[in-house]
Amino acid sequence: MSTSRTLEIQTDAGPAEAYLTGEEGRPGVLFFVDAIGLRRQTREMADRIASWGYVVLVPHVFHRDGTAEELAPQGDLREAGAREEFFASGVMDRIGALTPDLSGPDTEAWVRTLLEHAGDGPIGTTGYCMGGRLAVRAAADHPGTVGAVGGFHNGGLVTDEPDSPHTLLGATTAEYVFGHADQDSSMPIEAVATLEEALDSAGRPHLNEVYEGAAHGYSMADTSMYDERAAERHFHELRRLLDRVLLAD
Repeated sequence: MSTSRTLEIQTDAGPAEAYLTGEEGRPGVLFFVDAIGLRRQTREMADRIASWGYVVLVPHVFHRDGTAEELAPQGDLREAGAREEFFASGVMDRIGALTPDLSGPDTEAWVRTLLEHAGDGPIGTTGYCMGGRLAVRAAADHPGTVGAVGGFHNGGLVTDEPDSPHTLLGATTAEYVFGHADQDSSMPIEAVATLEEALDSAGRPHLNEVYEGAAHGYSMADTSMYDERAAERHFHELRRLLDRVLLAD
């Protein structure tokens, strides 16, 4: 039976909200939100993924900064200038504060909780915007458990830091699908090429594409960056990945 509900997950920093949707015992998918956070849009996206035959967990990764409702946009981010105004309200500070030493233990709690509701076998992850970094780190920290990683309009997958996400691919056992936004300053074409080299070097099966004409944030229908064609392309490729890896006999 398919259900949707809000959970409270205990983390090292206290309780955190999470949205669980889908049928208990189905293959699990861990959904890492974009910088805007856990809200109606990301719940609806999770519901769609669950409808393919999965149980999906969407944690409130910014739980240290307030509840999901407190941090959610108050206006319509589809209106001119509203998205930019929202990001100027401290969003980037929240992103910068969510360092790997904090997100890593959190992800342990997310994975543990998802496994309590999912069936046997590997789980998948999908991450949006900064959530792509969390998805890759989850795969590196949980080899053998995370079998599929989707990343869409991600930023910062390739940096100069020694623990840049692209340097972790060799520690993973996952198959990857990346759909990059065209002309994205947070993931320029040079970084996409470096990511491709890292995927090849790690020997990981992958699809690493740039969605021509799609802006950063293209999958989010509640913002001015939404691009229906790119969003539907992402859903198509994500479903193919999850079905291929998580439903394999």
